[in-house]
Amino acid sequence: MVGIEPLRLVFFGTPDFARPTLESLLQSRHQVVGVITQPDRPRGRGHHTTDAPVKELAVAASVPLLQPERLRDARFLAALTALGADLGVVAAYGKILPEEVLVVPRLGLVNVHGSLLPRYRGAAPVHRAVMAGERETGVTIMRVVRALDAGPMLAIARQPIDPHETSDEVEARLARVGAQLLLETVDALAAGAVSERPQDETSATYAPRLTKQEGLVDWTWPADRVHNLIRGLHPWPLAYSFLNGRRVILRRSRIAKDEAQAAPGTVLAPAGHRLVIATASDGIDILEIQPENKRPMTAREFLAGHSVAPGDRFSALP
Repeated sequence: MVGIEPLRLVFFGTPDFARPTLESLLQSRHQVVGVITQPDRPRGRGHHTTDAPVKELAVAASVPLLQPERLRDARFLAALTALGADLGVVAAYGKILPEEVLVVPRLGLVNVHGSLLPRYRGAAPVHRAVMAGERETGVTIMRVVRALDAGPMLAIARQPIDPHETSDEVEARLARVGAQLLLETVDALAAGAVSERPQDETSATYAPRLTKQEGLVDWTWPADRVHNLIRGLHPWPLAYSFLNGRRVILRRSRIAKDEAQAAPGTVLAPAGHRLVIATASDGIDILEIQPENKRPMTAREFLAGHSVAPGDRFSALP
C-alpha cells in the first residue's frame, strides 16, 4: 500500500513454521525492532543445544533478541516496552502470552494460526487436521486475546489437504501462505483498513499438543484412519507398532484397496517392494518404515533385511 506509515514490529516465534513470517517482515517496509523467542533447548537425536530457526534468523539479521524464561518477569517486560513497538506479531511462539505482554504494543498483537478458526484452536492444528482426515485447512490471522486462539479474525486463506500429504508438508505450505497473508494484514492495519470478525464459539474445536503415546497404531481401525494417523504424526512423534516383538516406526503409507481379508494387523503381501498390513477395512501399504534405533528405509529395503512372512502380525504389544 503506497503512502502508509511503516510500523515498528516486535515478533514472537520459535520453530520453522514462524520463519517465513519473520523473513517477510524483515523484507517489508516495516521495521522489526525486536524478536522474542523461546530459551535455547537441547534439540535433535544428540540433544545438543542449537539455535531454533527464528533465533538463527534474528541473529543473522542483527535484530535485538530476547529469550525470557518467564514472560511476566519485570526485566523482560521493561525490555519489551523499551522496544517501542506499534504492533506485535506472533507465529508459533509456543507459550500463551499474559495480559502484561498484550498491553505493551499500542496496536496490540496479531497471530498467524495454522487452521480455519474457530476449528483446531491450540498447539497442533495442522497435525490434528491431517489426523482427522480433513480435506481443507488454512491460515487465520487473528487478534491475540487472553483466551486460547479466541480473538477476532482479521484475514483467512484456505488451502486443500492432499490425502497423501504428511503434516510437515502441509505445515510448510501453510507457513508460506501465512507469511504473505500476515504481511498483507499488517499493511492493512497500518492503513487503518482492517475489519475484525468475531469467531463463532459454538463451532470451536481444539487441537491439543501431541504425545508419543498417540502414535501406537490400532489395526482394528479402518484403513483410512490408520493412514491418517501415520501421515498426521509425521515428522513427530511418528506412528509405531510392534512386529516379532520389536518396535517399528511407520513413517509413510497409502491405502491398499481390495486386498485379501485377514485379522487386523496381519501381514498380507511381504514381497518385493510391498509390505501390506490388514486393517478393519482395506490394507495399509507401508512405504517407509524405521526399525527402532535404525535409519528410515523403504519397504523393499526393510524386507530385504528382515524375515517377514505372510500371516505375521503387527500388534500393540511387544
